[in-house]
Amino acid sequence: MNPTSYADDLARRARAASRLLAPALGERKNRWLGHAANALVTRTAEILAANANDIEAATRAGMSAPNVDRLRLTPARIEAAANGLHEIAALPDPVGSILDSNVRPNGLQVHKVGVPLGVIFFIYESRPNVTVDAAGLCVKSGNAIILRGGKEALASNTILHAILQDSLRACELPADAVQLVNTSDREVVGQLLQLNRHIDLAIPRGGESLIRRVAEEATMPVLKHYMGNCHVYVDCAADLAMAERIIVNAKCQRPGVCNAAESLLVHVDIAPTFLPHAAAALIAKGVELRGCPATCALLPIVRPATDADFAAEFLDLILSVKIVQSLDEAIDHIARYGSQHTETIVTNDLAAARRFTAEVDSSAVLVNASTRFNDGFEFGLGAEIGISTDKFHARGPCGLRELCSYKYVVYGNGQIRE
Repeated sequence: MNPTSYADDLARRARAASRLLAPALGERKNRWLGHAANALVTRTAEILAANANDIEAATRAGMSAPNVDRLRLTPARIEAAANGLHEIAALPDPVGSILDSNVRPNGLQVHKVGVPLGVIFFIYESRPNVTVDAAGLCVKSGNAIILRGGKEALASNTILHAILQDSLRACELPADAVQLVNTSDREVVGQLLQLNRHIDLAIPRGGESLIRRVAEEATMPVLKHYMGNCHVYVDCAADLAMAERIIVNAKCQRPGVCNAAESLLVHVDIAPTFLPHAAAALIAKGVELRGCPATCALLPIVRPATDADFAAEFLDLILSVKIVQSLDEAIDHIARYGSQHTETIVTNDLAAARRFTAEVDSSAVLVNASTRFNDGFEFGLGAEIGISTDKFHARGPCGLRELCSYKYVVYGNGQIRE
């Protein structure tokens, strides 16, 4: 296989498919979403068999338990992916929607209309259910997508891609609207990143090194987040039982995902009461705690934390802990070490909550809720193709609207400009 010609062929076919898909009616796209959802459930046994091959290979290669969990598909996760497609179908079609309009004094009718971006190159790691989410979002928003999953999920992604393409053909939509890079050759990625004449947007979703590589090599715009160092701050006015539930959920529910908490900040006034109970609950779940000197003095079982620990996205059952003197110190700590992904304050003080939400600069800032809620499904977007920590063109969970641009459509009756 020649990487240059292979990449060029993928991109040209995607561009041709995007032109056919852009004017497709919402009813036909929704029919495909329903057909694909049903096919996923019907062919669950095939999907699980392919996924078992990936899991076996990853385990032999020594992949960590949280990362194996990211890779694993189960009947429940397949059903959830299918339900996600149904949820996308139920959402309004952003293509052709009138975002704004006005009539000028000379009678011109000016409309701002939602349009697809075109072709999206999506590079992601591990989680094969993301293949389904991304394809569903892109086709519904009128975009063709080139999928490049991690080599560890190739068998799973291959069967999922086949199911999605079979459904596209059955619903008389272009099969090349969803394509899969079926090689682990890294050179193909580099070649695709040079094809800005065919590809409109690159979206990397994975580790920091992957995202930096894409950002450095891409000739088209890149929608990205480098890492998810998410914080939970327990204020002096917090409900401590609530705070314990939130930090255990934020850290332990799925520690290998980007919206899992990586850092716990605790106000000094409640630290002696809160931290022993919270630490016991976290340690019972297998969490390793790395703390500041004050935390270590209070809890000798805690390992001393370094600056690197406070800046880390562990993606594992590890949590940094710092006792802070004030809300100001908590906000300053997040500004220094955070990644502008997701931060939570636990407090019953409305003024403190308002200050935290106003001054913390992240894609999502929550009050009295787990960081795990920064998610397309949970925010009512139907699904997401990623969580952007950029400020341009989209931020936070990126759903249908974030996969569209707009153009101006103007109606006249013979006006000329004097």
